[in-house]
Amino acid sequence: MKVLRFILQKEFRQIFRDKTILAMMFAMPIIQLIIMPLAANFEVKNINIAYVDNDHSSYSQKLIHKIASSGYFKIAGTPDSYQNGLKMIEESEADLVLEIPAGFERNLVREGSQKVNLSVDAINGTKSSLGGAYLMSVIADFNNDLDVTMKTFTVSTVSKANIQIVSSNWYNPRAEYKYYMVPGILVLLLTLIGGFITALNIVREKEIGTIEQINVTPIKKWQFILGKLIPFWIVGMIVFTLGLTVMYVVYGIFPQGSLLVLYLFAAVYLIALLGLGLLISTFADTQLQAMFIAFFFMMIFMLMSGFFTSTDSMPDWARTMSAFTPVTHFISVVRLIVLKGSGFSEVKNELFYLLAFAVVLNSLAIYNYRKTS
Repeated sequence: MKVLRFILQKEFRQIFRDKTILAMMFAMPIIQLIIMPLAANFEVKNINIAYVDNDHSSYSQKLIHKIASSGYFKIAGTPDSYQNGLKMIEESEADLVLEIPAGFERNLVREGSQKVNLSVDAINGTKSSLGGAYLMSVIADFNNDLDVTMKTFTVSTVSKANIQIVSSNWYNPRAEYKYYMVPGILVLLLTLIGGFITALNIVREKEIGTIEQINVTPIKKWQFILGKLIPFWIVGMIVFTLGLTVMYVVYGIFPQGSLLVLYLFAAVYLIALLGLGLLISTFADTQLQAMFIAFFFMMIFMLMSGFFTSTDSMPDWARTMSAFTPVTHFISVVRLIVLKGSGFSEVKNELFYLLAFAVVLNSLAIYNYRKTS
């Protein structure tokens, strides 16, 4: 135990001696957690629409007012022809073109139906699909208003049964995107800090030459790896605590579930993640190599962990690959505990996955560390 204590003392001194690393580990995650949720928002607003009105009737004017007052659209212009509306899309002045045909009001009143032409710029798939869906919803609402207005002029002798549907959002009543993004960003920042810094750890010993001195000592491989892991595990838990504090103070999000369970998963996840970083550092010979290898894994973790898009929408092969990344399981657990208030019994299976990752990755790091005694 004396040997392990000496290694830990050396690591802590080295961490607190380097002010840049301290800033990277503590200041950067806090700043990023404050800023990133404000920018990483998939809600689509301020959609520019070109409104081509070939009818110029009271109904077409009501429709454009309803679209403009919905809060999602900005009237980019009212071109006099459909071709000019398409030109606005080509020049990136509009995202949608809605063409109202001549006889719009007459056909609605006399025949009870009328088609409109909607063209969507699909370069940005998310914006186009959501923008089109929003506009269809506004038009449907406008159509319902017209239906009610027309029915008031008719006399009905038979009362019809109506079914009313009232919806409510569970766990996020106001459907605010920050409640979905903030827990995921906290996990992502913890992953980036832990993965990158530990990946550079042993490599730094190689570059400055101290690894040769350590190799000729009676220090066992597991003691060396453990001495590298514990300091950054403590730092990671502090960063996680600071992240939860920022999440509550800045965004008003407090875990609905048990903090004890949340910290249990964070502790196991950090062991697994730090094991990956240490494994990378045993393969790399320079810090540049370690950074590129770590960046490769971090990109996979970011894109396939369910942080941006749900894993349920991925192809089968991608879902399988996603299940083999510890980030996927931890993001799921954090969102369930923070937002839904899930208990240990509901997320215990994820703990077994994280424990397996921790054991395998750290065992490989110990095995692959080449020590010559």
